Amino acid sequence: MGLYKFVLLVHVLSAILGLGPGFIMIYVVTRATNMTELRHAYLIRNRLHIFVMVGGSLLLVSGVLMGFMRPYLWQMKWYVLSLVLFLVALAFGPLVLSPRSKPIKALINDHHREDIPVEYYLLSKKLFLYERIENLIFIAIIILMVLKPF
Repeated sequence: MGLYKFVLLVHVLSAILGLGPGFIMIYVVTRATNMTELRHAYLIRNRLHIFVMVGGSLLLVSGVLMGFMRPYLWQMKWYVLSLVLFLVALAFGPLVLSPRSKPIKALINDHHREDIPVEYYLLSKKLFLYERIENLIFIAIIILMVLKPF
């Protein structure tokens, strides 16, 4: 196996490792029926997020490395658009998702009864909307990588 094929293999495995868990993170917390379950669901979600961060970092590094190994990729619109979309999705974390998740974390830490407060549902609805948008961006990237339409 040549170096390029090895980097491609790392890229594909990174996509599975990094993007796969990201697609189920909303589902994990939406099934909670009380605060104990919700706290546990967010613990699981945080653990899944580690896979997303490691896989996503490897995905970016391996994708750019393949571009340097095969410079013609930089002339392919599907490659450049995929990279731009990935950077947009990457920026979602600190710019969009983090500010919307901090109040949820505070609410979960400060609420001491077993009922899930209505405020949580309002806050999580906003957060999950942006997470779904991010997931759509990742689906678009996968489609571009597989189909290479232009």
